[in-house]
Amino acid sequence: MSVAKPLPHDAAHLHVTGAARYVDDMPMPTGTLHLAFGLSTCASGSITALDLNAVRDAPGVVAVLTAQDLPFANDVSPSAHDEPLLAMDAVHYLGQPVFAVIAQTHLQARYAARQGKIDIAETTPILSIEEALEAESRFEDGPRIYARGDSASALDAAENTLSGTLHIGGQEHFYLEGQAALALPGEDGDMHIISSTQHPTEIQHKVAEAIGLPMHAVRVETRRMGGGFGGKESQGNALAVACAIAARLTGQACKMRYDRDDDMIITGKRHDFRIDYDVGFDDDGRITALDVRQFTRCGWAMDLSLPVADRAMLHADNAYWLPNVRIESHRLRTNTQSATAFRGFGGPQGMLGMERIVDHVAAELGLDPLLVRQSNFYDCGEDSVETEDVQTTPYGQPVTDFILDDLVDQLRENADYDARRDAIADWNAANPVLKKGIALTPVKFGISFTLTHLNQAGALVHVYADGSIHLNHGGTEMGQGLFQKVAQVAASRFGVPLPSIKITATDTAKVPNTSATAASSGSDLNGMAVKAACDTIRDRMAEYLAQLHQCRPDAVVFEDGHVMAGTARYSFAEVAAMTHQARISLSATGFYKTPDIEWDRIKGHGRPFFYFAYGAAVTEVVVDTLTGENRILRADILHDAGASLNPALDIGQVEGGYVQGAGWLTTEELVWDDKGGLRTHAPSTYKIPACGDRPDVFNVALWDGENRADTIYKSKAVGEPPLMLGISAFLALSDAVSACGPNYPDLHAPATAESVLAAIDRARDV
Repeated sequence: MSVAKPLPHDAAHLHVTGAARYVDDMPMPTGTLHLAFGLSTCASGSITALDLNAVRDAPGVVAVLTAQDLPFANDVSPSAHDEPLLAMDAVHYLGQPVFAVIAQTHLQARYAARQGKIDIAETTPILSIEEALEAESRFEDGPRIYARGDSASALDAAENTLSGTLHIGGQEHFYLEGQAALALPGEDGDMHIISSTQHPTEIQHKVAEAIGLPMHAVRVETRRMGGGFGGKESQGNALAVACAIAARLTGQACKMRYDRDDDMIITGKRHDFRIDYDVGFDDDGRITALDVRQFTRCGWAMDLSLPVADRAMLHADNAYWLPNVRIESHRLRTNTQSATAFRGFGGPQGMLGMERIVDHVAAELGLDPLLVRQSNFYDCGEDSVETEDVQTTPYGQPVTDFILDDLVDQLRENADYDARRDAIADWNAANPVLKKGIALTPVKFGISFTLTHLNQAGALVHVYADGSIHLNHGGTEMGQGLFQKVAQVAASRFGVPLPSIKITATDTAKVPNTSATAASSGSDLNGMAVKAACDTIRDRMAEYLAQLHQCRPDAVVFEDGHVMAGTARYSFAEVAAMTHQARISLSATGFYKTPDIEWDRIKGHGRPFFYFAYGAAVTEVVVDTLTGENRILRADILHDAGASLNPALDIGQVEGGYVQGAGWLTTEELVWDDKGGLRTHAPSTYKIPACGDRPDVFNVALWDGENRADTIYKSKAVGEPPLMLGISAFLALSDAVSACGPNYPDLHAPATAESVLAAIDRARDV
């Protein structure tokens, strides 16, 4: 079989040679026009005057559009229809698009967009979580609460209690390929959109709405993205819609791409959080009561903030049994970019809050944090059954697939955790300036969309008469290797070599009503849909051969590029030709919907996840106590990918996820000024991890086991869960700072050098 083999990315040779085509590489028709947005220069206020004469007179300008010029819906929101493409009477963040320029070249459009004069009667912006709370600026009337037991009474009765607050910063996606779209007008108003998007169907829907046509008049195509990380789930809507409107107006192809500064200023980020907590625990560190308040800075429009905040609540337990727990979530509206999906989708923030709480409890008791973690693990092993005695999450889902006891024990041994922890203690006792720290943290991450209807996928498979196979599915390729994994599934179902399979661009004209490639569901959903389509065609072939050779259809074997039926042996190509000549259809659609899930987000109860993915990481760091500068010295990771479809791709995802998670929590700091202007809007001011920031020793392995849920070849999702392995880097820094003095350091994220230095002062009680 082709599955389970560590094969390279299907487009690796195109990536390294520069031959891979992205939106900006697509050949454009003669006369293609280019777009740019004119942006608000303040964060909050009413538009009193708009002078665009200099814009219209700028070189190469063909047309200028304001909200009043739009022919139909002025909305690009993925949810609440609260996000106009172009501002109308008011502006809500600094960088909001106010008008659009259509010009002959990209540079002419950008130049002209900067010539507009926008007069705004400024009002005081709401920028921070604290300001939003004071102003009661929310997206829901009040907080959402999930609870179990009686946390208030349990806190009163607890042997020990403590309280704390954790501030968690946002994160810029920093995909290598920026946002881009190309609109090609067709006959009778039809529109062909080529977009760098994780959600072609949403682009199709929003474009159709914007040009006043049914969805069948809009075709959206996505061959690949140069990274997405959630930032292209909804943020590409504005470009595609603007291009479609311009193409409808001019009758010419229209293209738009953000330059990096514009991209960072206009688009949403990972949500900032503040987490307040009160925790009760016994003398062994077992948590008996927990009250958590999560405050989410959502930005100016709703976007996907409600499900992001929901998922943060759903991961507030991480890997721990909490008998009495109350989780309260506030979704706050601010005059900043509309925060959006980002790898983990709220889960990392909720999980970091829980890991901080466990770490604080361990420090209070003077215990190894790993021992406290293990003592609070879910007690639900392989032999568990779903009865009333099974431990459940705070939202009522039984935890029956828990493997972290064994996984953590194996990682602890492989990484030599105990000896290294002792050696670090000796180092810190002997070195007054450089302090080291170590932390082992677990991950339990739920897999499925929490909006239940999104857990579906479709596929289209053709077998040609020469035996070659063409397939499409609803998933999008953003560098994660989804196309290769799905091709491996198809090759395995037909028993043919991988070169026999061709996957072409994701296309709404071939597979309709797709879900976003998000929630780590790409392989799970699309792999099963492709399997269904392949099996339909394979069964038709088998039935034909069974009749021909007087054997049972299930005795026909597809293997190694050949098909065996009774004593006959054919090449797969011969069978394709034979069945075609016998007038048997060699084309099929496939469909899959995730079973056994149900979720009531209002009650906060149900089974929102099909299964959980697990993992753990040990990180060792060193801190310069004079400057706060720090480095990751070593990382050891053991991650659960089930029965991996492609170990090479999965290990790459684990490595990249860890580095991105560690970057979020250490160097990646978003800074807004008191006017709401994003000051970190370029690589010169925003520090993503580079090659030199990865650990010098980086050991990554996959857990040897298969998914107990009925997934594609018993694999597990591996897109988002590894990001949370980076939490171990943050808590290793906290451990190093703890060696500086008697107090809990109260480290906040991101743990920049400045933040670490401030925590050192707190630890020393300076």
